[in-house]
Amino acid sequence: MRSTIKSLFEQVANEQHRELVPLTDDLKLVQSGLDSLSFAIIVARLEDRLGFDPFNAAVAVEFPVTFGDFGRVVRKFSQLAPRGCGAR
Repeated sequence: MRSTIKSLFEQVANEQHRELVPLTDDLKLVQSGLDSLSFAIIVARLEDRLGFDPFNAAVAVEFPVTFGDFGRVVRKFSQLAPRGCGAR
């Protein structure tokens, strides 16, 4: 899952002409070099690839502050998602 998320960050940064700093678990997302549009694209692509939105407003969710938090939220939600989600 971490490699999928990292790959998406890198791909979106490239497409959006953003300079991405090295992704470490303690990197604050606001310091990553990505903007809000970039994060929206990443979340939409995660939903397409995994079959669920890890930041669904219908579910109480914590919003990530760091890159590590982002991965933990996605992994945590993937465990809570109904069976069959993420099988795309």
